[in-house]
Amino acid sequence: MKEQAKKIISNVSQVKEQTLTTVLHISEMVNILKNGLPKDLLTQTILGLFMLDNVTIKDVTKDSYFAAIAIDEDLKLEPKDALVVDIMRQSGIREIYSFDEHFSQIEGITRLRGL
Repeated sequence: MKEQAKKIISNVSQVKEQTLTTVLHISEMVNILKNGLPKDLLTQTILGLFMLDNVTIKDVTKDSYFAAIAIDEDLKLEPKDALVVDIMRQSGIREIYSFDEHFSQIEGITRLRGL
């Protein structure tokens, strides 16, 4: 999983992918990569993502979570995953890089398993 995560970030960093994420999900990336990268390289990588033109980073608000709760009830997802679905739908995004298999079960979303 760490190697796949590194490949995804590499492609995004090399402007091969137009990407949308949230501050919350960048924290998730840090949790995945923190054991596989030295701290200074991890910090450089994450800060670099914030500076890329091809990366849109959305804030997560209280209202975002309220919207996710309604989706959570329909799709039986954890709130942070329901948040992803809501942001994807609002943004017209249909593909997601995720290691969570339940995204494969959601109509209209294609889970990209890796590179």
